[in-house]
Amino acid sequence: MTTIDFYLNDIWSKTIKNLANSNQIPESVLPYFESKLVSLDNDEATIVVPAFINYSIMSENAEIIESCLEEVLDKKMKIHITQQNDSAPVVSRQNAVSSDFLSREIDPNQTLTNFITGRSNVQAHLAATTVALNPGIIYNPLFIYGNSGLGKTHLLNAIGNKVKESFPNKKIGFTSGPEFVEGVFKASKENRFDEFKSVFNSLDILLVDDIQFLANKPKTHELFFTVFNELVNNHKQICITSDRSPGEIKGLEDRIISRFNQGLNVNIEAPEYETSINILKMKISNSTLSNQLTVDDEVLSYLATNFSQDVRSLEGAVNRLLFYSINFPIKEDSDHISLKLAVEAFKDQIKDSSNELAISSVRKAVCDYYNLTKQQITSANRTRNISNARQIAMYLCRKLLDATYDDIGQEFGGRDHSTVMNACENIEKKIKTDPIYLKVINEIESNIR
Repeated sequence: MTTIDFYLNDIWSKTIKNLANSNQIPESVLPYFESKLVSLDNDEATIVVPAFINYSIMSENAEIIESCLEEVLDKKMKIHITQQNDSAPVVSRQNAVSSDFLSREIDPNQTLTNFITGRSNVQAHLAATTVALNPGIIYNPLFIYGNSGLGKTHLLNAIGNKVKESFPNKKIGFTSGPEFVEGVFKASKENRFDEFKSVFNSLDILLVDDIQFLANKPKTHELFFTVFNELVNNHKQICITSDRSPGEIKGLEDRIISRFNQGLNVNIEAPEYETSINILKMKISNSTLSNQLTVDDEVLSYLATNFSQDVRSLEGAVNRLLFYSINFPIKEDSDHISLKLAVEAFKDQIKDSSNELAISSVRKAVCDYYNLTKQQITSANRTRNISNARQIAMYLCRKLLDATYDDIGQEFGGRDHSTVMNACENIEKKIKTDPIYLKVINEIESNIR
């Protein structure tokens, strides 16, 4: 080994160590950073990788690698990644599967890069990224669940797009629960079951949106179970979305629920304030209607506060705001969108929701205290710790907000008046007899205040 080789190896070893310690790359992905630094030319470093998968993963994380290299060399650097015995690979687009049983197209505009992340969805994004880079190896199936409009379909499309880029020869199938049911009906009517199974079994990646629509359809269950086992047993990747967790989908066979639980289940919740702000900024910058207008920060705050129940609501709010600013502008604010204009634009849409927002705050405080999600505390789950937290939250809403039993019930999964009343009475009794309950209530109240 020459002196220069020793020097380059030492630099690259330190760079990879920085990368591993940065916690920006999942541990399961680090083995794909196998590579060699072959030259340093002023501010450019050339790295050789052994295979296409290494090239793809490292290219995706080029900025992080550059940052780690800059720490070692103490100067700005650009990296050039090349595959051994080749230049940058040519990405083929032969992933599509042609069949009337799989007709849904992957949206090229929904990627992992343009998915805005925050505390509410970072786990789902990380899981989707890991699966897209390691299809069929870990987290199989990947089951993403959450309310409508939070980005589940975006992540399915993003997985498909990343697999297309990284693994051009893998066959990808994209369908939804209703489309799968319709396909089973079509196969039955036309006596094409063998063809149906052959199409699905030929896939390397199966993406299924809104799986909850398979509930209460025994014939569909049978065929899906067969397809599922065939793909997973052959290390083919399955990614699924639903509006609820596997165990909460009523009318789904236990054996299918069991299969869903054998992989990784991750939840997406409504975007928190900071994530909502970032989503709004992206939607506004991407809109063709923005017309170079700046939007005041207090307008973004106003929208994030009132429309953060899901991403679609935020997008609709942006469309409404831009439409109103173009057609009903305020003369003194011709170069920007002010809070005055925003309030005017939404005066018929934003109702007095102080009670609802306050109940939401109390519920969140209890969830944080018990390390639960909103979906868990509002679900039908009667597990002791969840049921106990739910009753405490109801009690605090009644005590601190004087909210009606009906309003509280609506915010906790649509429960009726008597259920909330019983919960409050139950907690009142426990406070009088158990000092631990009183201590917990006081701590949560302190956190709320």
